[in-house]
Amino acid sequence: MFAIMGVTGQVGGHVARRLLDAGQQVRVVVRDAAKAQSWLDRGCETTEASIDDVERLTSALQGVDGAFLMIPPDYDPAPGFPRIHQIIDSVCAAVEATRPGKVVFLSSVGAHVQEFSLLNNARMIEQALRTLPVPTAFVRPAWFMENAAWDVVAARSGTAPSFLQPLDHPIPMVATADIGHTVADVLLEQWTGSRVVELEGPRRYSANDIATGFATVLGHPVRMEPVPRDTWEALFRAQGMQHPEPRMRMLDGFNEGWIDFEHTQGTMRKGTVTLDSVLRALVERSH
Repeated sequence: MFAIMGVTGQVGGHVARRLLDAGQQVRVVVRDAAKAQSWLDRGCETTEASIDDVERLTSALQGVDGAFLMIPPDYDPAPGFPRIHQIIDSVCAAVEATRPGKVVFLSSVGAHVQEFSLLNNARMIEQALRTLPVPTAFVRPAWFMENAAWDVVAARSGTAPSFLQPLDHPIPMVATADIGHTVADVLLEQWTGSRVVELEGPRRYSANDIATGFATVLGHPVRMEPVPRDTWEALFRAQGMQHPEPRMRMLDGFNEGWIDFEHTQGTMRKGTVTLDSVLRALVERSH
């Protein structure tokens, strides 16, 4: 039995489906039990818990051979990442109490980097989970290809804003399907201690590659327009962010190249899903 978080989103759903296809029993961990009916129909157990609810998370992890844990996105963390500290306390307490056979955490490319950015949250959680008395794996995926979903509407008009700059600078990207499949595969593996699995797609892509992909799918020219760096803070604050610096520094890290993989020997894996196929699916889904 494997406990899987995030099944109502993209990655967790891929994890659960791949495990089910492999003949494994799955317990889906959802924050709202009303959203679990489709998983019940597939024969899964369901339990209601969030990652910062110690009591319910402990119940969700009871008696499982492995658990997949992920945190909800927080693009606007308060100084000191207080929410992450709350999550760390909850996860460590639940894992200590239940001792699942193994834990796989969805981390991020750049989790090893000490430079201040939004990805410090992944580094902090990795550091805490490494102290737990169970085999622990950290899957560090690249930039999600599905982030381009934010650009579909603009691409239809022919011009989309880009925070990835220079426009021809390729960065590691990966599809959520590849992430989910990799997590499931790791859950079925055996190891001791802690390990890192770094994951990117079949090749690296730039903002211009995103524009080219959209142009192919949409059937008309698409170009990316760089959003000037000196406008980012005002723009993010106008969108409602109170603490935009961590997100801005994360974007700087990708653009300047200091957010990348650690490339420790034996940790690197490559997915097979291309950017073009993801963009096509995003456009089709937006109709």
